[in-house]
Amino acid sequence: MTPVLSATNVVKVFEEGAERVEVLKGVSMQVAAGEVVALEGPSGSGKTTLLSILGCILTPSAGEITVAGETVTGAPPARLRDVRRRRIGFVFQQYNLFPALTAHENVEYALNVKGIGGRAAVEEARRVLERVGLGDRSSFLPRDLSGGQKQRVAIARALAGSPQVLLADEPTANLDSAVGQQVLELFRDLARAESKGLVIVTHDPRVRSIADRVVGIRDGRLAA
Repeated sequence: MTPVLSATNVVKVFEEGAERVEVLKGVSMQVAAGEVVALEGPSGSGKTTLLSILGCILTPSAGEITVAGETVTGAPPARLRDVRRRRIGFVFQQYNLFPALTAHENVEYALNVKGIGGRAAVEEARRVLERVGLGDRSSFLPRDLSGGQKQRVAIARALAGSPQVLLADEPTANLDSAVGQQVLELFRDLARAESKGLVIVTHDPRVRSIADRVVGIRDGRLAA
């Protein structure tokens, strides 16, 4: 099966003055369409750096990244921004919703950033909110939503525009046990139903219950 996301021999080095820190040390991994991968590791292991490189936020010092069949290694910033907008949906621990915008407006704004506007954006925002079970909460402001509902809005925003890859950074960290499990099951169902590759960076052992594969990372290397 052709991967929708791949990293090959990825190295990331941060330099500050005379100090040189090699955070990633030749990481290779692939994610298939419809696959859920849990990326686990202790603080400082390199997992967030790897997620940022997979999401074209950081560039690797060496190695190759391919997103939806498109090799982005060495691409200029403008092209990386375009790949992020078209190919990748992000979900964060803190939701990152605009407090003055309704759930629908938060999703519609994300579509506008991707170059989708007018009636198409309105209809797509409605579709993805209904897809995550929030069709009846589309006019609510974030302050009027529960933590689980806010995370569902964040997932809807990530789905908007039909990216092939979803990347989530500790998406259940602010949710209680029951709600966190519901959000994880929603992630799994959406990834499989819509054939999206999903990578979840997490410390939450519950993610194992919905993952097709668990990848450990220690000291910048993938653990067997």
